[in-house]
Amino acid sequence: MAAPCSRMVNRPLFRQFMTHVRRTGLKHTGVRLISLSCVCRAATRSQSKPGSVASPWKLYGAVCLQRLPVISQERNPVEDRFAELMHQMELERSLLSEHEQRLLEEAERVRRKQADNYDSDEEEADYGGQETITAQDQEDTWELNLKHFQPALRDRDVGVPALGSVERCLGDSLVLLVQQTVGKGNIWLLPQAQWEAGETLRQTAERGLASLPEADFKATFLGNTPCGVYKYKFPKDVRTDACVGAKVFFFKALLSAGSASRSAGQNKPFLWAKKTELQGYLKPAYLEKVNRFILDL
Repeated sequence: MAAPCSRMVNRPLFRQFMTHVRRTGLKHTGVRLISLSCVCRAATRSQSKPGSVASPWKLYGAVCLQRLPVISQERNPVEDRFAELMHQMELERSLLSEHEQRLLEEAERVRRKQADNYDSDEEEADYGGQETITAQDQEDTWELNLKHFQPALRDRDVGVPALGSVERCLGDSLVLLVQQTVGKGNIWLLPQAQWEAGETLRQTAERGLASLPEADFKATFLGNTPCGVYKYKFPKDVRTDACVGAKVFFFKALLSAGSASRSAGQNKPFLWAKKTELQGYLKPAYLEKVNRFILDL
């Protein structure tokens, strides 16, 4: 488009038309006044515009992989008192169950046996002469079974390196962190990978998750749009004009059931942390961006 525009500007007829537009009162009728100098500058700029220049920022795709709570969270004292109140209200307004009705019938039968006019033959005829298990006997059996019942632990990996296990803190939401080498040191980050030509940022984030050593995580990504971005500059000793810093685009994902986790005796560079534990691993500026899209369910 630059070459035809330049030829058009150099034509005498076009110059006469522009001069006529200036001299007439068309600008008062709502027609925008076209500046010849602006057209020339645009044509010259389009002619001298160089090819596409590579961005000085490296692009990364990262994934915020969350394991949702498996069991309900522990109740606080206020919730315990409220639950007891609701249970008492429900009990007072409810009807008698079949078991409670049996208890009343058996209590009435015992009362009749203790009466002076008790007829054992008539009582046995009503029950068919069969030996029955009373409701009180059932309650005694249930109480005995309850004494031997042991509830499962809320943290299944007690006694092993729990931070590397996906089975820890089953009542809380956990976030996957990985240890990666950045510059001269190792820091904790969300799983990420550098963008490569020909792939989308979500594919980059998926590749970063799949490339973790000795980890087989099955994740469900929540959309193709990033939920956050973190931009930072490289240290001055490694910064160049062609590489100023990095932009990290975050995608959210949920852990699918049956995924692997770190077991005892293994030293893998990843861990599962609660939202309240992230400040002990992530840098403050990085953590500020991450906290915006992590829900503490």
